[in-house]
Amino acid sequence: MKTNLHKAALVLMLMTIGISSYADTLPPTFLLKPAVLMAVKEKVRQHDPQLQQALAGWLADADKALQKGPYSVVYKEKVPPSGSKHDYMSVGPYWWPDSSKPNGLPYIRKDGQINPERYAIKDDEYFNALCKDVLLLGTAWFYTGNEKYADHAAKLLRTWFTDTATRMNPHLNYSQAIPGITEGRNIGIIDTHNTALLIDGIQLLKSSPALSEADYRGIQDWYKQFLDWMLHSPIGKDEADEHNNHGTWYDVQAVSIALFTEQPALAEKILKEQTEKRIESQLKPDGSQPFELARTLSWNYSLMNLKGFFELAMLAENIHIDLWKYESPGGKSLKKAFSWMLPYAEGKGDWAYKQIKPADKKGYLELAWVAGKKYTDIDLTPLWEKYTGFKNNELLLTGWKL
Repeated sequence: MKTNLHKAALVLMLMTIGISSYADTLPPTFLLKPAVLMAVKEKVRQHDPQLQQALAGWLADADKALQKGPYSVVYKEKVPPSGSKHDYMSVGPYWWPDSSKPNGLPYIRKDGQINPERYAIKDDEYFNALCKDVLLLGTAWFYTGNEKYADHAAKLLRTWFTDTATRMNPHLNYSQAIPGITEGRNIGIIDTHNTALLIDGIQLLKSSPALSEADYRGIQDWYKQFLDWMLHSPIGKDEADEHNNHGTWYDVQAVSIALFTEQPALAEKILKEQTEKRIESQLKPDGSQPFELARTLSWNYSLMNLKGFFELAMLAENIHIDLWKYESPGGKSLKKAFSWMLPYAEGKGDWAYKQIKPADKKGYLELAWVAGKKYTDIDLTPLWEKYTGFKNNELLLTGWKL
């Protein structure tokens, strides 16, 4: 489970909720709201002190990103079962050698405990670095017009998606393998759950000369193939049928890719026929999430799943579907899911579920900033009184971390 890749998205998203340039046109982003991005840019031009401070920190990180990458699946030492390093490959994080077996096979599961072998193959690490850096660099270019940021981001994108020597094949057939059991699993699709952020980074770069029309169309074509694999392959169909955070993040990817590849009707179909049903099946009427509460990291997984639903609600706004106010036939809703976790974040109750690592309270605070804009009748005063420093300072510096 990734918790450290959305460094800017809440800063930007809150700017897009709450509030001309080198390219004075609305950026065609999907999570971030285009009109408000432009309004924020204008405030930056007018030297708004808070935004200037936030942008300075952002550009410092972007300058570091200029020294990173490019990333490619062909850089790994191990060869996938297909024989092609162009195929993405990863190992299930919670699977360990069986000490009772001479060769350790088949591996056994230890939920919530990551086997360091996971990090020996870096395709997962590289993809998530790509997502982080492209969003970071795309944002830096959008606010400054400095082509050095766009140039490097375009290089990263070409290396991963279009250059024949380094591109990834558009599938995840060998993701989250388990030694001794399987070469790949449906739940490995969650490895690429940051796709929506990557796509917004690409959209921010769309009007830059660094990202040519051929580059952009090439990436679109790649994602059309990837989405076709998600929708029609046995692995993709199995993941679509998951009834926990895996299913939620499957929808996040599928909807964002459908929007990116200019298929809004498909995005609407997924939201209406899958996402709304997930709200019914994954939540209880009180807002609790039983499939996540059964995990050894019950708070973190409840939060992760809720973040996925929040992203889906933001994506749905692009096609005029309101998931923020949606209530399922059984009375389940995102508002209730957020509210159910609120007293625990405020420290008004003890978390009675298994949590073998420290709970991610900061991630909940980031969602609370979004919820405060969408659910004005929820009193968040006690929460902000408990975390005053976060409200006033940390948000603009740390951002959205899914």
